[in-house]
Amino acid sequence: MTIRSAGTGRERAGSDAIPDRQMVTRAAEENAPRPALPRSAAFWLVAGAWFLLLFAAAAPSPLYGVYQTEWRFSAITLTAVFGVYALGLLVALLVFGSVSDYLGRRRVISVAMAAGAGACALFLAAHGVGLLFAARALSGAAVGTAAGAVGAALIDLQPEGSGGGPVVTSAANLSGLAAGGLGTSALVQYGPAPTHLVWWLLLGAFAVAAGAVLAIPETAAERPGFLAALRPRMTVPRQARGAFAAALPVMIAAPALSGFYLSLGPSLAAQVLGSRDLLWGGLVIFLVTGIGAAATVALRGVSGPAAMLAGCLTLVAGAVVTLAAIEAASAGAFLAGTAVAGGGFGMGFFLGAFRILALLASPGQRASLIAAIWIVFFLAFSVPVVIAGVATTHFGLHRTALAYSAALAVLAAGAAGSFLLHRRPRREQC
Repeated sequence: MTIRSAGTGRERAGSDAIPDRQMVTRAAEENAPRPALPRSAAFWLVAGAWFLLLFAAAAPSPLYGVYQTEWRFSAITLTAVFGVYALGLLVALLVFGSVSDYLGRRRVISVAMAAGAGACALFLAAHGVGLLFAARALSGAAVGTAAGAVGAALIDLQPEGSGGGPVVTSAANLSGLAAGGLGTSALVQYGPAPTHLVWWLLLGAFAVAAGAVLAIPETAAERPGFLAALRPRMTVPRQARGAFAAALPVMIAAPALSGFYLSLGPSLAAQVLGSRDLLWGGLVIFLVTGIGAAATVALRGVSGPAAMLAGCLTLVAGAVVTLAAIEAASAGAFLAGTAVAGGGFGMGFFLGAFRILALLASPGQRASLIAAIWIVFFLAFSVPVVIAGVATTHFGLHRTALAYSAALAVLAAGAAGSFLLHRRPRREQC
């Protein structure tokens, strides 16, 4: 089983996928009745819409402690609220992940923006756990609906031969989470109306984005098969299956790390750092996702396989440092370990696995493959966290965090070993 590099994917795209993409794009744009933005502007508008969705996805994390204090719910409920977000996202991915291959990218992304606005309205109306669950579920559905369409649109709209679509998808994803965590914690700690201000701001941003997205050029012509595409499924094209299987361990380890920080990270930061300032909780989210975003941009010239291996090893180092810092209650080491792990997260999943896989599908299969990648991501993002929430009520946050960090180190080491094992046949052939 051989892992293909990003360069191999681009060569394949250059010989087969790009002419198909050009033909599909021209047909779609010729049939579009409304004036459209230039492709370069549309590319960045789609990236901005994805950033906004992920900002809103991270915004509740610094608020969990506030909600928990006001409504007096347990750590199990807290992680269940987080899990409902992932559940809504997964259901939307399964049902709507490939819909943009049939209805077009523009329509699907605009619907996702409207759903994001609806989630903000539910957060504003929430006065108890019930509406909090509903808001998180709708927020997840918005991200899940957009994931396949956004990833495919950014590849469709990227400058010819640049290969920048997957990099920008990754950077917008992680920087949105980073900005959402840190920005919301600052608003909650220092601004007025801590449980309302951020949602009013995001509601206005979503309203603008939903209209703006309608101006992007359509890159996927409408075609029959929409109803069949609604059947829940996870499709990995034949040509991508070997690389998908080889990348699976890091596709589990990396999101399991980020899920823990986005749910229990602020509570852990308060315990390790000995401070009730909510900005610390936002900072640890920022370090994991922001450093990950910086790594995807700064190291974008590194090949996909090299990035995947480096990401696995960096994840191991970050998890080990974090484990030692939690045990020693060292604030500096905890922040350093978090930052190192964030770099591994960005390199291993986004620069490595996502970039390798995203270019291995033809235009008509692209949204389906990206949806499959995100399904794996968000299962790993949520299921371990819910288990950790249950463990916290029995063993405490400190011991749970130690066990979680140790498990991440073992999993990331296993991912590196699996990667090297799958790379060996290729070396023997060279």
